Amino acid sequence: MNKSDLSRNLYMLNGPLAKNGYDWWWHNFTGYNQVTGEEKTFFIEYFICNPELGNGQPILGQLPTNQAIGRKPSYALIKVGAWGKDAKQIHNFYAISDFKFKEQSLDLSIGSCELSETHLLGSCSLSKEDVIKHEEYMCDAGSMSWNLKIDKKIAYNVGYGASKLFRKLNAFEMFWHAEGIKTEYSGTVEFDDSIYDVIPEKSYGYSDKNWGSDFTSPWLWLSSCNMKSLMSGEILENSAIEFGGGKPKVFGKSLNRKLLGGFYYEGKMYDYNFSKFWRKSHIDFEFIEGEHFNTWKLKAENRKSIMNLTLECPVDEMLLINYEAPNGTKKHNRLWNGGTGFGKIELLKKNRNGTQLIDLIEVKNTGCEYGEYDT
Repeated sequence: MNKSDLSRNLYMLNGPLAKNGYDWWWHNFTGYNQVTGEEKTFFIEYFICNPELGNGQPILGQLPTNQAIGRKPSYALIKVGAWGKDAKQIHNFYAISDFKFKEQSLDLSIGSCELSETHLLGSCSLSKEDVIKHEEYMCDAGSMSWNLKIDKKIAYNVGYGASKLFRKLNAFEMFWHAEGIKTEYSGTVEFDDSIYDVIPEKSYGYSDKNWGSDFTSPWLWLSSCNMKSLMSGEILENSAIEFGGGKPKVFGKSLNRKLLGGFYYEGKMYDYNFSKFWRKSHIDFEFIEGEHFNTWKLKAENRKSIMNLTLECPVDEMLLINYEAPNGTKKHNRLWNGGTGFGKIELLKKNRNGTQLIDLIEVKNTGCEYGEYDT
């Protein structure tokens, strides 16, 4: 479903989620070194955890003294970084009192870092000494600052699963809305003393939002808007792909491994969403962890179409990305996360005689993630 819904981008930590919940806004995009022209893919995330438990300073769940007394985390977090040969994640934690938001629109700040539907501004840095001293920060050393305009071109709306009623009932442990599966960013990023230009038509950007009381396992995410038809040779300017999910819990009950997602192909959405039962959607996926490359294989099918995706991402360009849950546990300790994936999509139309190939597509600059809880 290519349907914008800005209400799903609002701050959600009300009711029970205020004491046992997280809310985050995620952005990733590609920039180009002003001196060398080198391409680098960045991410920026604004993250809030358990706001009602705050006490004027950030409460970190992985701090041994907090774990010893069962104290849950509470903070606002700026999480940034880059993928590639020197992939890293940098965290700055703030007290909840440093977080401000508006109720009727996406307009928030964490310290001096700002976020709206159309603008990103801020900075984040951490020294090597602090990283060594504070394992509870769960991150690397480095610095990044950004000033960017945001132009969201294509949305993926999961449908009633994140509707107002289901949000009010806290039906799912993990909610998701992708307002910008194709997002154009413009501006500059300074990353570890190098400045990068972010150019709209080749920023290959993405923005989404997750919120809830816990994460999912397995946890999968795939997204790209850098596409080229291998049949026509044309760049697909009005296309983007998005898949996510794992093993969702609804009203506390685990469903079997479920993904949902869609392929917006030159103005038409091919939707593969298990919650829309009338489409008879089904998705099979496989993740293969390799020595040099991680591989994702996905087959999505509904009544009218089939989409096959094979994707690879170099292991040395990925992160094991770190999150702690609102209850203070950290079960995801091998959550692969990257932004330099590449692969191919085969899109087929079903007809009375079987299937007909619509297009064979090359994808690059792909966001890709996979992890399962420690057992």
